[in-house]
Amino acid sequence: MLNLILFGPPGSGKGTQAAKLVDKYKLLHISTGDLFRYEIGHKTELGMKAQQYISKGELVPDEITIGMLKNKVEANLDANGFIFDGFPRTIAQAKALEDYLHSRSLEVDALLALHVHDEEIVKRILKRGETSGRPDDLDESIIRNRIEVYKSETSPIYDYFDKKGKAYKVDGIGTIDEIFDRLCKQIDSIHI
Repeated sequence: MLNLILFGPPGSGKGTQAAKLVDKYKLLHISTGDLFRYEIGHKTELGMKAQQYISKGELVPDEITIGMLKNKVEANLDANGFIFDGFPRTIAQAKALEDYLHSRSLEVDALLALHVHDEEIVKRILKRGETSGRPDDLDESIIRNRIEVYKSETSPIYDYFDKKGKAYKVDGIGTIDEIFDRLCKQIDSIHI
């Protein structure tokens, strides 16, 4: 089983690359955004709890997010592995993910960080904003703030997994296929 964390700032191409990696390696893509939409849309107990926080503009507590993630993994234990996208976002979440996977005799095999410089991210998100329908994708100050939040709050997760010898930077500049090839080479080098 292959378990990957796809990592990088907003606009780095995680969603695009996750879809390609799912096809190639037959993995299950677990996106926290998708989990929230599913649980809230199906009015599950966890979904209703999450909605209470979201409706107030607050962050959903880790135990709710991790509960949703566990439900998804438990329902798909026959998968070849998982790509975690948008999770973990904090060291506490990283530790909770590891603890949960260890309880199932699994582990995080690698964190793959798409490295894209800030100006390219701004350019990509502004371009995406032309069709995404998200007003925050058209506001450069909001985009730059999201990058700073990522750097201060989320990027320490790279260091956490790097100390375990499981974090890898992958150049996120180039065509979709060039970036995909780099990701595959990295995955293949650790998963033989």
